[in-house]
Amino acid sequence: MSVDAAPVLRASVVVGDDGLTRCGWAANDSEYRRYHDEEWGTPLHDDQRLFEKLCLEGFQAGLSWITILRRRPAFRAAFANFDVDTVAAYTDADVERLLADESIIRHRGKITATIGNARTTQALGESLAELIWSFAPAPRPAPLRTLAEVPAITPESTALSKALRARGYKFVGPTTMYALMQSSGLVNDHVAGCHLAPAPAA
Repeated sequence: MSVDAAPVLRASVVVGDDGLTRCGWAANDSEYRRYHDEEWGTPLHDDQRLFEKLCLEGFQAGLSWITILRRRPAFRAAFANFDVDTVAAYTDADVERLLADESIIRHRGKITATIGNARTTQALGESLAELIWSFAPAPRPAPLRTLAEVPAITPESTALSKALRARGYKFVGPTTMYALMQSSGLVNDHVAGCHLAPAPAA
C-alpha cells in the first residue's frame, strides 16, 4: 500500500485524541491523519487530480508515502499543478530545472516519466479517469479485518498496469497501481473498526 503499514508491526486500528478510530498507519502524523480522513479511499474521478496521483505514486516508488505528502505542494508548484498540457510541453531545460529543485524528488527517470506520461495522457483519446475506473474491482462484501490483510497487488492492479504500459505510461507497476486504487477510492481498504471502513454488504 502507498502508506507505510507493512512491514512495521502496528495495531490495525487506533483511537485518536479526537475520539475517532482510524487505521493504524494514521496514528502518529497529522498529515497522515488528514490524508486518511479526506483522501485515502475516497472516490476520485477528476482527470487532472488522477494524473497528479498517478505521477506522485510513481515518485513514491522506493520511498515512504509521507515523504511525498509533505512535498506535494512543492511538486504541484514544480509541475504546474499537474496540468497535463503544460507538463507535456516541458523541455530538456525544464528537466534540468527540476533536477536542481531540492524541494521535490530529484530523480531523472521519474521526472522524465512524468513528462512522458503527460504526453501519453494527451494522446489517449479517452478520459484518464474512465480508463482507470474501468479496472475498479467489485466492492468487497465486508471490510478487511486487519492491516495484514491489505494486499500489495491484485489482479485488477496488474491488469491496469498492463493497460497503462501498453499505452506508453512509465512507473505504473502493479504495486504502484494498487496504491493508486487505494488513494483514489477504487478500493476501500479502511479496516474494520476504522470510522471510514465500508459497511458490510446486506
